Amino acid sequence: MTDDKKVIGVKGKFMEFDSLRIQDKDIVITGKLVKIARVAEEWYEDIEDPALLIKAFKNGKSKVDIFTFWQRLPDTKPEYEYYMEWDSIAAIPVQSFDHWWKEQIDFKARNKIRKAKKKGVEVRVVDFNDDFIKGMISIFNETPIRQNKPFWHYGKDFETVKQEFSRNLRREEIIGAYYGGDLIGFMMLAYAGEFAMTTQIISKIGHRDKASSNALIARAVEICDQKNVPYFVYTKWSKGSLGDFKRHNGFEKIDLPRYYIPLTFKGKIVLKLKLHRGIRGILPEKLNDHLVNLRRKWYTIKYRKVKAV
Repeated sequence: MTDDKKVIGVKGKFMEFDSLRIQDKDIVITGKLVKIARVAEEWYEDIEDPALLIKAFKNGKSKVDIFTFWQRLPDTKPEYEYYMEWDSIAAIPVQSFDHWWKEQIDFKARNKIRKAKKKGVEVRVVDFNDDFIKGMISIFNETPIRQNKPFWHYGKDFETVKQEFSRNLRREEIIGAYYGGDLIGFMMLAYAGEFAMTTQIISKIGHRDKASSNALIARAVEICDQKNVPYFVYTKWSKGSLGDFKRHNGFEKIDLPRYYIPLTFKGKIVLKLKLHRGIRGILPEKLNDHLVNLRRKWYTIKYRKVKAV
């Protein structure tokens, strides 16, 4: 077991975490008062023997309070007797592109994909080169706020974007949406065994009428069909406008088992009091929704000159 500081990507963000390596797996540790550890690449790696990892934590020098891991698709049935909660992801079970088009998406998404093609949007697999990176930066710098909160990639320079988005190219394919030769949207499509997942999908607000995001989803489903990938995942299940977008495009809510194993007395108390998911985890759903609306209003005021999306 080795301790270190490491910069990794989590949900599209690149941040510094405490990290260590156990049983040939990179582990990240988050939290200040309560240290919670998980496998850094949990979207891509299965835990073959959690008991070995748990033993290594207990025998090591790192003060970890809780270790958490989950089962990846297609393993939706709980396999272990540890304390468990459900994590919900958004996924399309891919039978074929034709089945998705006719049976899984609604008429709104179907019409938008047709509209994208009619307006001249070209969607294709592209290389991660300098021209593409410049197109990415143009999209990132269009607005400092997206989905009602500050946009993580706004204002980043060329070298920063190149460095951050080149880390996982070994497992990713890039799909670009072009209009008149300009990049107006793109998707990073990563392969994770039994499923493919989008680690980034974004389109220009100024070209919203061209429905490039819908066209990107359609191309990703087509690729999954061609490569016999049984699931296409759009990370976690969502509410609001993003949740509506996922549902319209055929994504379903799939629950996966997530386990929490206390490693210290503090960890046991935290789990017993249900504090392991933070304050949001113990607040009533309606109150959480109210706080999200307050946040949206605050950022709308703060960035009143920018149209929030």
